[in-house]
Amino acid sequence: MMQLMDKHLLRHPTEGVLSMVDMLKDMGYPVGPKRIRRLFRLMGHQTLYRRKNLTKGALKAFIKPYLLRGLKITHANQVWCTDITYIPMAKGFMYLTAFIDVYSRKIMGWGISNSMSKQWCLNILSDAIAKHGKPEIINSDQGSQYTSFAWTNYLEKKEIKISMDGKGRAIDNIWIERFWKSIKYNYIYLNPCDNGLELFEGVKNYIEYYNQKKHQTIKKKPNDAFNESINNNAA
Repeated sequence: MMQLMDKHLLRHPTEGVLSMVDMLKDMGYPVGPKRIRRLFRLMGHQTLYRRKNLTKGALKAFIKPYLLRGLKITHANQVWCTDITYIPMAKGFMYLTAFIDVYSRKIMGWGISNSMSKQWCLNILSDAIAKHGKPEIINSDQGSQYTSFAWTNYLEKKEIKISMDGKGRAIDNIWIERFWKSIKYNYIYLNPCDNGLELFEGVKNYIEYYNQKKHQTIKKKPNDAFNESINNNAA
């Protein structure tokens, strides 16, 4: 059932609890709002939920404005976008996070985990920066990993501008959403993995292929566009 929900949320990322209940009931699943809220949380579909352990004032301090509206993307390492997505397996599930360069559409860093911890996201980001240099802006949603002191403090120390989607506006992060659709429909759903190692190797191979061959919205390969832009901006 969670895989059905995941496929539906890829097409309708702002879907609410009650409409999801209605859809699943029409398909014969005896579900209620309480169960769907729990499954939404397990899947990382957090945008509709306010964390109970933070006051409104504390949460507001970590929410940043959306900086990409009207911004002309002209070079690599100008904007990275990030998110976390649920990955169904033959038995159970895991989570995938990734950082995508908006200009080249290259996946700059990624990782798989059985939890969605802040430190996991920061570790993947740190490794990506070490390999590719830092972006000028990082855009994310308002999930708990990103609206935290650890996340905002790290980016501010790196002098990276912080951008966040408007609440419930998945279209603000359309680049990473398109990548989720690509990897899920072209690999994940077709190849349900039995264990984490198999999943890691499969995702690794797909991302290498995606970075080299798959992207069709620019004429050059992602690596070529990325390296050329870096060289031009370094000159």
